[in-house]
Amino acid sequence: MVTLPPGVIRSVEILALVAGIAYAVLAVLRNRLCWVAGAVSCACAAVVAGVRLLPMQSGLQIFYVGMSAYGWWNWTRSTTQGELSVGVWPFAWHIVAALVLIVLTYLSATLLAAETRAAWPLLDSLTTWFSLFATWLTAKARLENWLYWIAIDGVLVYLFYVQDLPFLALLNVLLIGIAGAGYVSWRRRFQAQTAAA
Repeated sequence: MVTLPPGVIRSVEILALVAGIAYAVLAVLRNRLCWVAGAVSCACAAVVAGVRLLPMQSGLQIFYVGMSAYGWWNWTRSTTQGELSVGVWPFAWHIVAALVLIVLTYLSATLLAAETRAAWPLLDSLTTWFSLFATWLTAKARLENWLYWIAIDGVLVYLFYVQDLPFLALLNVLLIGIAGAGYVSWRRRFQAQTAAA
């Protein structure tokens, strides 16, 4: 296990908080710079989660750094006259996705519990798999991503709080509010697109 001085961990955690807020606000505004801020936040969160024995969260955050490049590319490619087109997914697809994610959660949580010293194998796995899916929906500019983030961030508030990571817990409290605003903003954009079509 990697160890860092408490002051260093707290500083990295605060940087993750600030960059994470910037990511969420810029994503609501459909500004592709959100992906740069997101990469910084995720790199910091990966370090902190790794130190606190949350291996799935740490791996997820490392994946997000790469996903930020994809998000940047996809949003740049998808924009027309500076506006990102917002779409939706059929409800049945969400049901299938949720079932697959629950199976993956069970499998990874079982493995973590048996083979590692992971602090919270079930919640770590659950939030990781659903976060991967929500991130993909965000990169594809699907409206429903914000609803997933509200639920995921609610669970992460608890997980980070019990792991003595108050700034990451606070980040997720703020992200719940930002996700609500994001849903309203993107829904308006989607309705405007639908009316114009």
